[in-house]
Amino acid sequence: MRPTVAIDHVHDYAPTPLKFAVDKVLTTSGLTISPGQRVLVKPNLVNGKNARHCTTHPAMVKAVCAWLLDHDALVTVADSPALGPAAYVAHNSGLTQVVGQLGLKVTSLKRAMPLELSHGGTIGLSQDALDADLILNMPKLKVHCQMVMTGAVKNLFGCVVGFRKAMAHNHLGHNRKIFRAMLMDVYAALPHCHHLMDGVHAMHKDGPINGEPFPLGLLSASTNGIAMDTAAYTVLGLTPDRIPLWDEALTRNISGANIQELDFPIAPPSGFDILGFTMSPERELSFAPSRVIKGRIRSLLKYFKKQ
Repeated sequence: MRPTVAIDHVHDYAPTPLKFAVDKVLTTSGLTISPGQRVLVKPNLVNGKNARHCTTHPAMVKAVCAWLLDHDALVTVADSPALGPAAYVAHNSGLTQVVGQLGLKVTSLKRAMPLELSHGGTIGLSQDALDADLILNMPKLKVHCQMVMTGAVKNLFGCVVGFRKAMAHNHLGHNRKIFRAMLMDVYAALPHCHHLMDGVHAMHKDGPINGEPFPLGLLSASTNGIAMDTAAYTVLGLTPDRIPLWDEALTRNISGANIQELDFPIAPPSGFDILGFTMSPERELSFAPSRVIKGRIRSLLKYFKKQ
């Protein structure tokens, strides 16, 4: 079957239109929920800095959680930021208050289990994520100073437990081919996913943290994260030679990487106004040791502040 990507035009985060749009794309993309199914909602909670713009919008997360609860799912909202607990980022973004209205809270993914990587070595993937019946992966569409763009595949890197992400940047960042292969290995290790992309206000100019909102008006969903990313890249007029993870997916011949093979039952990846959308300046993948150490200290201070 051709991978399906349900794309809709959504102009803002007003609750009622967003509720109907979320139902439309999730249903059309083939998501079904069984009563009692344990669903991990995995937003992008990258950093407490500029959190209201660099994370998945709280209204989007609330709409998805409400949809799941209406279908009698058992919902957990969690992520594992590289530096600091998920609750800290969620508080700064406004997510804590919003999901609290549904009786939910935001927690950190924990219990690292070694995942064997295709280029050797291991990385600590959260057992919490592996144990979920379904991961509803909710990336925010953003420019990325190291990977050019970030979407469904990159967002699942958040299932690597905490500080191990910074260490992966430090140890693997010297080689882009190895780093992008590691990201795809993590994606492949989490097959029980459905994906919903928040591109209503995408981030441009400087990502994944310091950028600005861009009114793209895109909401999409798919059982295939590669396909959803491919559609988003196409919306923005990008090509595989510019996007490391798209090129990696094509190199591995993964389903969803070829735009010609995708099915768009609601709207095609055209008709979006991208005039003025600006890519991020490029930076090194590898983190300097001093940055890793300082980040770890900040993370520990935030942890103890919560105690």
